[in-house]
Amino acid sequence: MLPPGRDAPRRPARPSDRRPSGPPPRRPSGPRPGGRRPNWGRRIKTGLIVALVLIVGFAVYIDVSLDRVSALPEDSANSSRGTNYLIVGSDSRADLTPEQRAELATGDPESELTDTIMLLHTGSGPSTLVSIPRDSMVEIPGHGRHKINSAYGRGERDAAGSGPQLLTRTVEGATGLRIDHYVQIGFTGFVNVVDAVGGVDLCVPEAITDPKAALDIQAGCQTLDQATALGYVRTRATASSDFGRVERQRAFISALLQKVTSPATLLNPFRIVPLATGLSSAITVDDGAHVWNLAFFGLAMRGVSDGGVTTTVPVRDGVVNWDRDRASALFETLADDEVPSGNQLGP
Repeated sequence: MLPPGRDAPRRPARPSDRRPSGPPPRRPSGPRPGGRRPNWGRRIKTGLIVALVLIVGFAVYIDVSLDRVSALPEDSANSSRGTNYLIVGSDSRADLTPEQRAELATGDPESELTDTIMLLHTGSGPSTLVSIPRDSMVEIPGHGRHKINSAYGRGERDAAGSGPQLLTRTVEGATGLRIDHYVQIGFTGFVNVVDAVGGVDLCVPEAITDPKAALDIQAGCQTLDQATALGYVRTRATASSDFGRVERQRAFISALLQKVTSPATLLNPFRIVPLATGLSSAITVDDGAHVWNLAFFGLAMRGVSDGGVTTTVPVRDGVVNWDRDRASALFETLADDEVPSGNQLGP
């Protein structure tokens, strides 16, 4: 008991006993203490930077791995507006195994001819793709007048010579155009590219059977695999012979570029990576070309099928002798970066 007159001491109020005088506090709307809200803006930015670094790194890798050759004459006196690409399909079998040569019916492994010769002009207007018949008789510097498809092999056999450079000199001499870039693809590279895109969709106008090209194809729209595609662009077993051959080559290249530059290919890493690496090992370019030149080349080739002009050099008789007046008019028009038409176009 306490002495009289004294009150019992008050117990200090605990924090839990104290009642707030106002309304209860609201729970913060943000994350709980100790947690952080994801910064999606920063994550996206980081992801884009990483993707850009990977793309640039891959482009540098492709550029470094390109096979380059001295193909452009340093003493060329020709001049022309726009950009001219010389496209060469070599029939070299050097990289094919005996089994592949038998499967693809490519024949002699020592051959050094050029099955396909084309000029691609791009500039201020629509792109123009010109086929040069392989049997065209032209002046080959240092060798006299011969079929143009022999220039490559003659250059390779010259002392310290260059097949690509002699072929470029020959084309420049015959056309008067200045060649800015050289692009060559052989049988092996052709097959690898077709394989990388999963075949090429093409509407074939007529059935063709050609044992020499290992080709047995029916008319109609279909997907061409490697062996069928190679036989299709090589065969001359039709009534139109070389003229039909160059038409098929242009149609196939157009279809191939459509497949290569389609979103289904460009946005699919499982397609674009093997395609890019396959292209870098499949083609040979001039020693001044880089990966961005190939990108512009691809866009120009796609432009051919999107409103461009495709033609063959005008000829006078068969596919051997050019019609000098019409051919000169065609190449003068291209040199002025204009679009050829009418009588300038060949068959």
